[in-house]
Amino acid sequence: MKLHTFIIYLIFTSIFASCNLNGKGKKGEGASSEKDTSLTIPEMPSLTKDYIRRTRRFAYFFYKDEIAKDRFSGSFLVAKNGHIVYERTSGYSNFEKKKRNDFDTPLHVASISKVATSLAVLRLCDRKLIDLDKDVREYLREFPYEGITVRMLLTHRSGIQYYGYFTFKTWNLGITLKNKDVLSLLIKHKFPLNFPPGSKFSYCNTNYALLALIIERVNGKSFPKSMEELVFYPLNMKNSFILDHTINTDTISQSYNSKWELQAFNYLDAVHGDKNLYTTARDLLKMDNATYSTLFLSDSLRKQMLTGYSYKKTSKGNYGLGIRLVQVPTKEIYYFHTGWWHGSTGCYATLRADSTCIIAISNKYTRSVYRIKNLAPYFGDYPFEFLYED
Repeated sequence: MKLHTFIIYLIFTSIFASCNLNGKGKKGEGASSEKDTSLTIPEMPSLTKDYIRRTRRFAYFFYKDEIAKDRFSGSFLVAKNGHIVYERTSGYSNFEKKKRNDFDTPLHVASISKVATSLAVLRLCDRKLIDLDKDVREYLREFPYEGITVRMLLTHRSGIQYYGYFTFKTWNLGITLKNKDVLSLLIKHKFPLNFPPGSKFSYCNTNYALLALIIERVNGKSFPKSMEELVFYPLNMKNSFILDHTINTDTISQSYNSKWELQAFNYLDAVHGDKNLYTTARDLLKMDNATYSTLFLSDSLRKQMLTGYSYKKTSKGNYGLGIRLVQVPTKEIYYFHTGWWHGSTGCYATLRADSTCIIAISNKYTRSVYRIKNLAPYFGDYPFEFLYED
């Protein structure tokens, strides 16, 4: 590590020393003191003071060198064994009004929403209300395609076209599109499938828009209310919600490009399930913690969630039930999900072999959030470059 960089660390180390594992630091740094609910990570070994000190050191330099570039606006968090070891927040939820982000500011996490949608489906499976291998028409009887299962939607193996493409010629772009409209267009036009169901992988947001409708039908409540019941409330994710476009969208965090230019909402912004989860890094950690508990998700479904269903060449990506995988022989599996919608970008990584969670979410466009994979080798033998020496 370069001498001048280490001197900077020494200057800031007194700040970190004031923050213990269960304490809460000043705004923009430190660790959370919020209590978790019963549906969280099982009791795991406590962290030594030396481990906390060393990990904070690495996380600080990683944040400084890899994340906090180009006036980063968002949250960064590193946790081990369910405990926050390091976190930072910066930037503005509303740049025009100079309203700053803090640890409780919900940001749009784009496709990271798919992880939460998948968990809601799996919890309904545990309640015997959904069967992953049943035809979608068991739950959406008007659905026009045969042979597509719920599991195929979760794993992006349905062959259905992306609604962002087929709406250009079939929808009045001056009218806000809803999930029910996506289904209606599929029924009306029965667009050809891109490939036979189950034959290959193709990432497609339409799959998760349909899953949101299935959750609504099965649970008898709107998707936002269902997510509250199945995920947010039991995990005390008090700063999480699914965007309801009947509210004044000026009151929520805004989305910006890299030059702080506001990114306007458009006709696709009311579709949910594939996106539209607004949450915090701390709340995402609560959700991650809960996936280790059989009180939240059965062992059987957890194993199915973390199984790859779309094997490709060695070192290429894979996809489970709402989670991405990087699988390389002799290395630990790297589980993650990225997000990008308008100016909002993010990455959530769950290092299952080492009970570690790394999160970076931003409401101002940056690709730096995707670099958190390069912090993974600090915690275990993951298939990425280790950027720093101890």
